[in-house]
Amino acid sequence: MLSDVTTPQDLDDRFREALAALAAPGRRADPAQPVADGATLTGAELLDLFDAQVTSRQLDLAGRWLRSFGEGYYTIGSAGHEGNAGVAAALRPTDPALLHYRSGAFYCVRAAQVARNAEPDTDRKSDADPAGGGDGRTANAFATPPPSTVGATGDPGRAEGTTPVDGDPGSAEGTVPTEDDVEPAEEVEAPADDVDPAGGAEPAEGAAVPGTAGGGSVGARAVDPGYADAARDVLRGMVASREEPIAGGRHKVFGRADLAVVPTTSTVASHLPRAVGMGLAVERLRRLETRQEPTWPGETPAATWAPDAIVVCSFGDASINHASATAAFNTAGWYDHTGLRIPVLFVCEDNGLGLSLRSPQGWVATALRSKPGVRYFAADGTDLVETYEVAVEAAAWVRRHRRPAVLHLTTVRLMGHAGADAESAYRSAGEIRADLDRDPLVATARRLVEAGLASGAELLDRYDEIGWRIRRLAEGVLDEPKLASPAEVVAPLAPRRPLRVARAVAEAGDRAAGPGAGARVEAFGGKPPELVGPLTLAQSINAALTDGLLDHPQMAVFGEDVAAKGGVYGVTKGLRDRFGVARVFDTLLDETSILGLGLGAGLAGMLPVPEIQYLAYLHNAEDQLRGEAATMRFFSQGALRNPMVVRVAGLAYQEGFGGHFHNENSVAVLRDVPGLVVAVPARPDDAAAMLRTCLASAAVDGSVCVFLEPIGLYHTRDLYTDGDGEWLAGYAEPGAWAGAHVPVGRARVYGVGSAEDVTIITFGNGVRMSLRAASALADEGVGTRVVDLRWLAPLPVADLIREATATGRVLVVDETRRSGGVGEGVLAALVDAGYVGAARRVAAVDSFVPLGPASRQVLVSEEAITQGARTLLAR
Repeated sequence: MLSDVTTPQDLDDRFREALAALAAPGRRADPAQPVADGATLTGAELLDLFDAQVTSRQLDLAGRWLRSFGEGYYTIGSAGHEGNAGVAAALRPTDPALLHYRSGAFYCVRAAQVARNAEPDTDRKSDADPAGGGDGRTANAFATPPPSTVGATGDPGRAEGTTPVDGDPGSAEGTVPTEDDVEPAEEVEAPADDVDPAGGAEPAEGAAVPGTAGGGSVGARAVDPGYADAARDVLRGMVASREEPIAGGRHKVFGRADLAVVPTTSTVASHLPRAVGMGLAVERLRRLETRQEPTWPGETPAATWAPDAIVVCSFGDASINHASATAAFNTAGWYDHTGLRIPVLFVCEDNGLGLSLRSPQGWVATALRSKPGVRYFAADGTDLVETYEVAVEAAAWVRRHRRPAVLHLTTVRLMGHAGADAESAYRSAGEIRADLDRDPLVATARRLVEAGLASGAELLDRYDEIGWRIRRLAEGVLDEPKLASPAEVVAPLAPRRPLRVARAVAEAGDRAAGPGAGARVEAFGGKPPELVGPLTLAQSINAALTDGLLDHPQMAVFGEDVAAKGGVYGVTKGLRDRFGVARVFDTLLDETSILGLGLGAGLAGMLPVPEIQYLAYLHNAEDQLRGEAATMRFFSQGALRNPMVVRVAGLAYQEGFGGHFHNENSVAVLRDVPGLVVAVPARPDDAAAMLRTCLASAAVDGSVCVFLEPIGLYHTRDLYTDGDGEWLAGYAEPGAWAGAHVPVGRARVYGVGSAEDVTIITFGNGVRMSLRAASALADEGVGTRVVDLRWLAPLPVADLIREATATGRVLVVDETRRSGGVGEGVLAALVDAGYVGAARRVAAVDSFVPLGPASRQVLVSEEAITQGARTLLAR
């Protein structure tokens, strides 16, 4: 008797039992004809998609098998969600996709679509070698937009079960209709050297080509080689193989650049804001005439998509409750309401469970239907034909109107959440049986038999044949190498090519001084900043942003209040007037969405410069930097990147205004993100040079940079005495940019007096306070060297060790908190380098910053710096 828990063996047994009970069809149907009245999916196409579903199921079984003897490291599978094969088939293979972790069948279909559209690879290895090559991948599928072989062929009437949103725009003002929603499907002949996925013989002469309208029995149909490619990819991810094509053994993800599948490790919707950003960027880029950033030898160019591409983003029902999902839907609807277009198809695969937590009956449909500005479609995700037909309609609607929609698929979850999940702890036997009765593989098999396209026995043979091949592939990847050193693991994380960055800055200066000189003078109203005179920190940043927008046609500056108002502190004043609303624009007040827009824009080939209005507000959305931005290169081995320079107004010492939201002095959350560049300019001349460096690093290396601007220094003019103007600085003319270049991770040193007695290491507001304290110490005969770190990540370790050793006495002035502050990293660097001199630290109290004069009780002061230096000297 079969158990009530869906173990792999149980699920396999039930599938066999169900197929054995299917009667043989009375007569055979023509596979070239639609599989049912009113359907556009042909019998041949349904047979092909069944293979994708079976491949996905067998991968799940193989994952459990690998885990059973300690060779598999990932068992979250797609069983019960195989209907997403129909979603993939309804899309074009060049539509960028961000997939959740139950997308095995979708991934198989996408791999086959791309393989069919690729040129035959005459050097392809036979899959008789399970661990061999045979990937058959295109060099860059992003750039080729042929329609899917199994794909949408028109805009059918609304499928049963879909619900229109009030105010169907149809021909509403601002929509971008095309003559046809999608191009008609083409029939593509298979390459002559296609082989079976696990080493079978070539298809017999006259056998039907998978995915075309050919005839022939089920047994005579060759299994699409693209499914073998996909299966090998997934299996390599399960065993953490270094040969896995996207993450290289760093994680099991669905992703491949040539498939336009963007890797995402999210379990709860953190990729949805990026999807909205990609949609906005795709639409903006198709309307703007832009040029690509310079491509250096060996650099992977940014991904590009067809002008009418749509973005697809899948997730589970539990994810709709997450703040990131709420932000994404709200942002998509908000922009739609304002008339901007976001061509995103959200796909919610609703199995009713988030691990053990049930989604309340009817909640998901109610929540999704109520999203303003987002069209709602629904289908039974266990019915492959219905899923495909509704997905065709939904994709066509998004593609025609360039507006967001959600496709709500009701699915089931088989074999639990993952290998260690004991479903019986939270589900009754009846609930488990009810899901088993809706097994999508059984549903597709039943549909094929009822349509006269196959018998149950033939389909079971197909299931076993694919299973045998998957097992051989699994055995083949077992001995593939794993990542074996720290250097291998971190190699793609954050490449630093300082010479190329320096060259990019120099060439930007050459362009500004040469062919771009006229446009530059016009942009600055006839008077470039180098002719204006000394500038404040805020003015210098404004000028550098202007120069950046002039030199980078794909650069965009956006955030709360940055356009019309010019920023809360006037830092972006005039930029919208100079460059227009397409490149400088206000966003809604949501930091998650702002960063999500930046993530999507960077992936789409833009150079986004989003602003977070205050450092405290960044904490609302930090995972967009940690889990999404910083991981893109890591989990794609550099094949994909999301360059971005995030401007953040922060730190303390605002006069006459504040409280803990506007005087936030915590940066620990930023310094903890691997690969993130964190810049903190203190002086106006450094600010311009460092911003140019960040823009160049983003363009050249795909870096994610946080440019943290000290609010307390924005408009500071004086250093020692009122009216001395010594905190102002001139703006370098373009010809001097190369000489003034500030590389990532290089400090600046100021000598006061003899500079031989004590070294003060600091940053931000601490630089000005330390220089004032050093002046007071000089009057006492103490020589001080003040080291401005400038970069908090990576720290300028070589510079600080050199300057510390020069005096043997180090005072770390850290305006962040004592616990988790920057000073801890500085002292650790000194210890690691073997520094044996004296060291002290002056840091802020472990407290939020209070309002008004009370803030002075917890923040670092000049007096504390002076006293700290004297204590060091007294030792």
